[in-house]
Amino acid sequence: MPIPVYRTGDRIGKPFIEMDPERVVAIVFSDAEDACAVFSEPDAGSRQIAAHILDFVRHEIRKDRLPPGLPWQSGVGGVANAVMSGFMEDDFFRDLDIYSEVLQDAVLDLIDMGKVRAASGSSLTLSHRARRRFFEELYRYKEKIVLRPVEISNSPEVIRRLGVIAINTAIEVDIYGQVNSTHLTGSQLMNGIGGSGDFLRNGALTFIVTPSTAKGGAISAIVPMVSHVDHSEHSVDVVVTEHGLVDTRPLTPRQVAEAVIKTCAHPDYRDLLWDYYQRAVHSSGGHEPHLLEEAFDFHTRYLATGSMKP
Repeated sequence: MPIPVYRTGDRIGKPFIEMDPERVVAIVFSDAEDACAVFSEPDAGSRQIAAHILDFVRHEIRKDRLPPGLPWQSGVGGVANAVMSGFMEDDFFRDLDIYSEVLQDAVLDLIDMGKVRAASGSSLTLSHRARRRFFEELYRYKEKIVLRPVEISNSPEVIRRLGVIAINTAIEVDIYGQVNSTHLTGSQLMNGIGGSGDFLRNGALTFIVTPSTAKGGAISAIVPMVSHVDHSEHSVDVVVTEHGLVDTRPLTPRQVAEAVIKTCAHPDYRDLLWDYYQRAVHSSGGHEPHLLEEAFDFHTRYLATGSMKP
């Protein structure tokens, strides 16, 4: 039978775990605290990414290309938290539904402002300050928040049925829209993929967000070819950096590449990326032109010198 979740706030199953008391040896109480997330205040780049996303969704709703009231999902991290924080100052978005895997500090802030109708997830990743507030006022937050097993919160069928707007972060994105979310220079694991694949592949509208550079500008997050692929171009609708966004849905792969270079890449790297793309078009042609012998030059250059800049 289908999972009977038709709205973000729907509660299913039992509010307890059934077990045989004869199997319980002991119940141990502990005052040890869980490790808490450490969030810095959203920087200017993160706030700009959030503004691009909210402007885009607002425009799509006003043009009747997107129905109002769809639930939102946001990945973990500072940029994702900034996107949720962007709702606080935007009066267009009210009565929000949040259907995600992880709920962060900004969700509590939005509940306090009366902007959240329901928030669903599998876990809470809260700072020390937010966690204290959550437990002290659990009587209030439990009316808005539903925590589910991950096989429910990340169910592809439920995500598709609800029409989730999904926002997830990347380490790097290539000019055609392939996404690396987990591995630095293709080898070193930075974090797991989490539920980003579930939401990106099944969401009604999907965003991949990243600052355009890292390491103080020494690394471009927009590259000719990603060093590791977690999400293909077919799962990504919109690519966003602080410089702008590209809606890839109506574009051919070559149009995507041109738009991503001109709009999303950092100005310090646009000429380098454009030169690579133009030479690939003229040398190899094809659906998604590449110079395979040069595609990973950005990554090898960083490994050799500590910077992607020429």
